[in-house]
Amino acid sequence: MISIQPVPTIGQQIRQLREERDCPCEKSQRRWISINLSSSKIERGERRATKEQILLIARIFGVDEKELLVNYLSDQVLYQIEDEDLAMEALKVAEEKMMYRKTRGHDH
Repeated sequence: MISIQPVPTIGQQIRQLREERDCPCEKSQRRWISINLSSSKIERGERRATKEQILLIARIFGVDEKELLVNYLSDQVLYQIEDEDLAMEALKVAEEKMMYRKTRGHDH
């Protein structure tokens, strides 16, 4: 039997960052305040983050942008197809298409 481990959503990951670290330096504090209200909704799954918010959060907390962006993008895909019966099959086809495009240099 395959054991599937839970993967945190981007909101859960943001909450974890916030709980692990206090709001850093004065300079970043103003930017953090500007997104703080929406970030609590993002953490609870009531609102979706934007790519710009994710990049800002990565800078504020000094974490790898790539890690947060991958989690953000995976949530975006999930939200789009999670209720579809053919979601897993569609993901496999999308992966094949992406691999093909990378080998072709995006010209098609």
